[in-house]
Amino acid sequence: MDYTDITCVTADGLATVTINRPEVLNAFRPHTVEELIDAFERAGSTASVGAIILTGAGNRAFCVGGDMKEWHPGSGYTGASWQQIGMRIDYFHRLIRAVPVPVIAAVNGYAIGGGNVLQVLCDLSIASSTAVFGQVGPRVGSFDAGFGTAYLARLVGERKAREIWLLCRRYTAQQALDMGLINAVVEPDRLMAEARQWAAEMLALSPTALKLIKASFNAETEHIAGLTQMAFGALNLYYRTPESQEGHAAFVEKRPTDFGRFRGTD
Repeated sequence: MDYTDITCVTADGLATVTINRPEVLNAFRPHTVEELIDAFERAGSTASVGAIILTGAGNRAFCVGGDMKEWHPGSGYTGASWQQIGMRIDYFHRLIRAVPVPVIAAVNGYAIGGGNVLQVLCDLSIASSTAVFGQVGPRVGSFDAGFGTAYLARLVGERKAREIWLLCRRYTAQQALDMGLINAVVEPDRLMAEARQWAAEMLALSPTALKLIKASFNAETEHIAGLTQMAFGALNLYYRTPESQEGHAAFVEKRPTDFGRFRGTD
């Protein structure tokens, strides 16, 4: 596959996958997700690759989730059907966990919405001191009731995870580190060097041991994969409702949302 939305560079046992859409803060569209899947499947099946770094192009954003320009009222993302929301992002979530090598997120800016979910799912996460984290689903008529919520709670605790989703606040890199959302914070000009150093340390270790350790960690939370399938089915239905469409319309029109009318009356 020839990539247009991402780049993938493999050298010295390390595959570096970069979401290359800086003009939209590295938001992903359906085609982006297909390219990410292809890159991860190739890296995961290449014997010489012992680690993967996932990052975003530019210095403003790691990823801000789904590209709202690809979202259509009444159906969801381009290509949506009764089976799925129009992009295989749930499959990519499982793939990050399934590849038999460690995946490091190098968070170089905004990690918002679905972008934050991506870094949550990586095995390790290193952030620039300028990085910003948060969820926005309930604000724009969306949600992630699979790994994006249940697994997030394993990282930061139930109370903090509920705060992140129910209030849709933003958090600095230091706050993310303090709550256990990421592993380390470095200055922006050191981010990729630090990520490569962490990868180099793992490349010096037994690949079979790392594969089985990753599988062991995943086994304890693998039941969330089934929850994710159910959640994305619900999300597909939710995208077709006037309530979800109000969140999208308000975002596009840059106005406050009017969700109050969906609460009904006494």
